[in-house]
Amino acid sequence: MTLMNKYSTVRVGIAGVTGYTGIELMRRLARHPQADVRLAMASGASESRRLPALGHIWDEPVQPLDVERLARETNAVFLALPDAVAADVAPVLAARGTRVFDLSGAFRLRDNALRSKWYPHTGAAALVDAGATYGLTEIYRRELRDAALIACAGCYPTAAILSLRPLIAAGLLETGVIIDAKSGISGAGKTPSERTHFSECHGSISAYGVFAHRHAAEIEQELGTAVTFVPHLVPLDRGILETIYARLKPGVGSDDVARVLTAAYDDSPFVRLTGHDLPEIKHVAHTNFCDVGWRVDRPGGQLVMVAVIDNLVKGAAGQAIQNFNVAFGFDETLGLN
Repeated sequence: MTLMNKYSTVRVGIAGVTGYTGIELMRRLARHPQADVRLAMASGASESRRLPALGHIWDEPVQPLDVERLARETNAVFLALPDAVAADVAPVLAARGTRVFDLSGAFRLRDNALRSKWYPHTGAAALVDAGATYGLTEIYRRELRDAALIACAGCYPTAAILSLRPLIAAGLLETGVIIDAKSGISGAGKTPSERTHFSECHGSISAYGVFAHRHAAEIEQELGTAVTFVPHLVPLDRGILETIYARLKPGVGSDDVARVLTAAYDDSPFVRLTGHDLPEIKHVAHTNFCDVGWRVDRPGGQLVMVAVIDNLVKGAAGQAIQNFNVAFGFDETLGLN
């Protein structure tokens, strides 16, 4: 792929702009200095309509999904679509030379059997090797530069992988990692359900998807080890907090954890290491930061990590834009600060 110079703009389309993530994408891309937003489309063949949330940001009607127009009129498309729709649309656009930043889960899992298990409604298109690059910027910067189809990382996996991958790669941890994750309600998407109804969520916290959440497979793929992952729904609009429990190998202490994480993220503008000061969701709300803190009871003992992100930004729209910046050779922070 040819890198864009600092004076270039990229013709951009957003498909699925009516959802929480789509609106977040539009708000940020509309003021991105090198993104020229040309098309804003819904997730299907719905009638054209305006979105009050995008007033004076995008005053044109939101158009029905039109893959041909996206391919013809844009250089890059952000897909905030349901998994099954993205599975059909993304390969078509990529084959036409449009760079695709897919925020669905359709192409995140490399193993075909796991894709079939966790994304059974995506059809045959997602079960072939589409050549997708996993879109966690801090890990795959080099691969993103030449990628035609980027499968942006999931929200829960983003916090877990950024926290754990350097420590596992350095051999600091024993097996048996536990990830206790809590997410705001926007993580469930805009389509209402009994679980996300206000009267069900308000004043309550609930665990769900125990041993049955597809993000566990994504986390394990990127960490290369099995984990116990338990997500919870909490009565917040946005935000994810993960408390991670792991056993350190003999002789490994807090200084070793700090050294490895600092080396891993020294050049990563959106990972903030807070050390002994454990981060909170409010520290990252409406930002593209992932904050990671940790404590160790003794060398070779128990490690507790706390990682927080905004699920709609670093867990979705912001990370997609970060991937876009790297893929086109722009400053990684454009449109995100």
